[in-house]
Amino acid sequence: MEKIYIPRLLKMPEQKEEIKLNHQISGLNSLTPVRGFFQVAHRGNFLELQLQANTILTLICDRCLRTFNHRLEVDTSEIILLKEEETNLNLPLEMEILTEDLSETLPPDGELIVDEWIYEQISLAMPLRNLCGNDDCQPPVIEEKKDSNIKDNRWSALSDLKSLIKE
Repeated sequence: MEKIYIPRLLKMPEQKEEIKLNHQISGLNSLTPVRGFFQVAHRGNFLELQLQANTILTLICDRCLRTFNHRLEVDTSEIILLKEEETNLNLPLEMEILTEDLSETLPPDGELIVDEWIYEQISLAMPLRNLCGNDDCQPPVIEEKKDSNIKDNRWSALSDLKSLIKE
């Protein structure tokens, strides 16, 4: 997908661009392409972004560690302020951050990377707990060795070496 050059939006009808989505997003483990629509509108000193999309993701269950498919639908919007970045390298060690400083900004003559923004929005919409929902979803059974007092198998090589030294 292409980058959107922000000053070009000013020359477009209604100063907005709509993109119909049917794309694979790099870094996103999805079975189907991300489908839907994306719209960006230039509103003077800010951009208004809207996304309505859906895809099917392959997730790993947090409980049983099996993979499963999850349908994800995203309907979100965001406002990104357009202002020049202040390149002040002499920042104090401690400074107060105001609420209005906690917003996304882009330079007015910059670019909006659409793939990146869509990836971020889909990542934010992913479930926090990945549970497959199967009736037999149980944690994997871990077998413990009865003959050894070692609880962690990674230490078994050291235990073997220790027994050789004793002989």
